[in-house]
Amino acid sequence: MEPIGSFLRREREERGLSLDEIADVTRIPAASLGFIEEGRFDALPGEPFVRGFLRAYARAVGVKTDDVLARYSIEVRLRDVVPLPPRLSDESSSRGRRFGLAIALVVFAVLATLAMSFLLRPRQQDRPEQLSQRTAAPALAARV
Repeated sequence: MEPIGSFLRREREERGLSLDEIADVTRIPAASLGFIEEGRFDALPGEPFVRGFLRAYARAVGVKTDDVLARYSIEVRLRDVVPLPPRLSDESSSRGRRFGLAIALVVFAVLATLAMSFLLRPRQQDRPEQLSQRTAAPALAARV
């Protein structure tokens, strides 16, 4: 989309009008009209004045004022949109994921160790009868 200043300059030049002629008709200083055509709205007094200058410039050139103000509003919105800063949290979130993974692995190792110790622990009732009698016989013989 063409900037509003370039649009107004093109419309003025198509009609064969000079900047001084527009300044005489609108009673806006030629320097301010130059700022409008350059898109330097920050050099103008303030937002209400800018809108008034644009409205007067549009009338003097013969363009619909609503269209000019709508273009200006879009241009201001686009200019005032601040891009988001780059996401620095990617690095910290990957650190957080790594830390979470490390904790999960430690918990898993502890649980696996507990499960293995429970499963591999010898139990009296799980021994075959032959082993139970052999170990009981020497103990009984030692008593006698």
